[in-house]
Amino acid sequence: MTRKHAITDAEPSVVVSHGADFFGQDRHILKDVAALAPWVTNSVPYDDRKAVAPLVAALEHPEPRAFPAAEAARVSEQLLKVSRTRHMKPRASALARTLADAAARAAADGEPWTWTVETANEDLAAALWDGRGLIATTAGPAIGTGEDW
Repeated sequence: MTRKHAITDAEPSVVVSHGADFFGQDRHILKDVAALAPWVTNSVPYDDRKAVAPLVAALEHPEPRAFPAAEAARVSEQLLKVSRTRHMKPRASALARTLADAAARAAADGEPWTWTVETANEDLAAALWDGRGLIATTAGPAIGTGEDW
């Protein structure tokens, strides 16, 4: 009997500002964001594809970027239309809607909408590795050394 392990390796993700969580960020898996690009392309008429070309390029190759407030408003409208497309899969539609909401919040605040790409190795970089093979935190001594705080 094979089982899927509960613990998996962290996947690269895109962290989007003006999200819905407590910190004002949303985290989306990188390959899910890239998979949204064909849905955006195919959800608009052929004549309107030039208007969504910058959005498709941003989705195909997610990288750290900042959309100005005016562009975030335009991207929000485009993603909202895409999320309401009739033949779109629910997971892709939910991702488009989440991105549209974050872009709309950024535009309403008059702030740039930023994307940050995080890889799995950055989680390990958050912990400091000392030379003795113990993990040291920035808040106190190395874990497992027996030193008092």
